[in-house]
Amino acid sequence: MLITGISVLVMKSRLLLLCWFLVLPLSAASDTILVVGDSLSSAYGMAVEQGWVQLMRGQIAGAGRDDTVINSSISGDITANALARLPDLLQRHRPDVVILELGGNDGLRGLPLDAMKRNLATMIDRCRAAGAKVLLIGVQLPPNYGPRYARLFEGVYRELAAEKGVALLPSLVAGVGGTDSLMQADGIHPNANAQALIAANVWLKLRPLLEQGQTGDSVAVPVAGVAVLQVHEVGAGAKSDQDEDAGTEQQQQGPGHPCG
Repeated sequence: MLITGISVLVMKSRLLLLCWFLVLPLSAASDTILVVGDSLSSAYGMAVEQGWVQLMRGQIAGAGRDDTVINSSISGDITANALARLPDLLQRHRPDVVILELGGNDGLRGLPLDAMKRNLATMIDRCRAAGAKVLLIGVQLPPNYGPRYARLFEGVYRELAAEKGVALLPSLVAGVGGTDSLMQADGIHPNANAQALIAANVWLKLRPLLEQGQTGDSVAVPVAGVAVLQVHEVGAGAKSDQDEDAGTEQQQQGPGHPCG
């Protein structure tokens, strides 16, 4: 009887030990985030480390994540150009999330809005086909373009978000545009003082995409007929940005572009 009792205790101990190993935190969540934008996302008119993309890296690290952020934003880019270079970016970086911040230059150059919408829609489709989630970021035009055109322009982003079912930040410069102390002298580009606010706005929309299917998710794992919960958690630290990409984009960012 004593031997039987000891055997039962040993079996229970082994089962508890096995369960303990199964609920240990897994490695920190590590997604790849690709930013495809224009001068509004390429730290135009300031040092790279002052831009909102770099500041957002700090927010990601502060959330205990280990994500890689690749900034492939080029000053002066239009949606047609970004669409042309997107397949190579998706193949090289295999992102989990793509942030699309484009269209400002299309609007400032008076390019057809239906072409801009079609380009963005194709980019969304290609990102999804590559297995990436999409955060679409809208842009506001200067007031001198007139209320009707500005309304139609901004409506493109809302329509796309609804039609494609993607996350939307309606305006990258919400709370910034029109405030002289937060804008550069050209009245189009936010200055360094505005970048923390922009980063915070983007992070509010990005974080839920990163946490879907990761933070706090539980998966039932059968062990000897017993369902054990395996808890996914995230750890601290953030990967450094990729110097090659950062350097390439900075070289492509020419001075004096009049638009975002």
